[in-house]
Amino acid sequence: MTLSKEDRDRGRQLSPEQAAAAAMVADAKARGLALTGPDGLLKLFTKSVLEAALAEEMTEHLGHERNRALTDRESANIRNGSRTKTVVSEAAGEVEISVPRDRESTFEPQIVKKRQRRLTGVDEIVLSLYAKGLTTGEISAHFEEIYGASVSKETVSRITDRVLAEMNDWASRPLDRVYVAIFIDAVVVKIRDGQVANRPIYAAIGVTVDGSKDVLGLWAGTGGEGAKFWMSVLTDLRNRGVADVFFLVCDGLKGLPEVVENVWPATTVQTCIIHLIRNTFRLTSRADHDAVKRDLKPIYTASSAAAAEAAMDDFEEAWGKKYRAVIRLWRNAWEEFTPFLDYDVEIRRVLCSTNAIESLNARYRRAVRARGHFPSDQAALKCLYLVTRSLDPTGAGRARWMVRWKPVIDAFAITFRDRWPSAESY
Repeated sequence: MTLSKEDRDRGRQLSPEQAAAAAMVADAKARGLALTGPDGLLKLFTKSVLEAALAEEMTEHLGHERNRALTDRESANIRNGSRTKTVVSEAAGEVEISVPRDRESTFEPQIVKKRQRRLTGVDEIVLSLYAKGLTTGEISAHFEEIYGASVSKETVSRITDRVLAEMNDWASRPLDRVYVAIFIDAVVVKIRDGQVANRPIYAAIGVTVDGSKDVLGLWAGTGGEGAKFWMSVLTDLRNRGVADVFFLVCDGLKGLPEVVENVWPATTVQTCIIHLIRNTFRLTSRADHDAVKRDLKPIYTASSAAAAEAAMDDFEEAWGKKYRAVIRLWRNAWEEFTPFLDYDVEIRRVLCSTNAIESLNARYRRAVRARGHFPSDQAALKCLYLVTRSLDPTGAGRARWMVRWKPVIDAFAITFRDRWPSAESY
């Protein structure tokens, strides 16, 4: 005989917590009480739990239950009523609770501390929304609409300002001595300084000798992206402990190779191949894209620099008269384009583009577009730092990156064994 679902459910054993929750839900339904909302069960449950916890803290502080003080005890301190206090919870909105007091005013509650108005999760929600590009006013309106809680723009600003010290520590932290590759790029943001103007925010991603990646820093620049400011960025990285970099991958900014040589003389500057191809298509007719793409491929997939040179000559012969600007583009970038051709295919695969930092910049641009513009450089840096801090919360992306880079690190260890920072000899 098969038991019905109702019989099976009746026989199932509930934990004390589940039984209590089920009883509360059943009682709320019987009274017509909503589970959520301004006067819902969730708010009442939050209030009950907090007040019960505070009462237990008071009992532990005084050493006795209510009205059960021993006559021969040393302290004369007793309970002295309570005061009401409103706290903000991300789950239940504004919750009014009663906080017990003692006669000597020595009680220091921990579950809801003195002068604490927000429960822990609220700050994290504010920071997350700010990192997604919402303004302080939009975050305040979000809490009012979703939770029925009043969180002023000034409060939101104070919450986000708390990360400034953390951001400054992060920006000046010591770095590894050797990186196998550093990817650099800049993202443009709008700053309202008297009038709204475009400003570059410089970013760098480093890949360590064990194959892990790390955002090394964010720097606010002035004017357009330039090699002169990159000099200060790379110098800052060197001052924070970076003594050697095998490859620095960039988008072909003019003057950058000389800057890199001044900071790390042994570093090879590699121009992003994807940028070269994109710029090529910008200079060619759409009708020719397929043919140009076909004739370009032998250049960047060549087995050596000499083979790439021969393929480039063939490309120039085919397209030189029609697209002189394209030929000049590739010839001008040739010295920074060819270095990766001298290395193993594993190294080539990861050095041929700045996709690693392009992906990061895509996240930055999403937050920047949502905001429109920022009141200051510091506000822009704060937003982008919070984006950086919220990257890959589960760690799945980092795991995939490590799997991809393990064979590359093996190739690096062999190729650069004389510069490898460990005691092993490869």
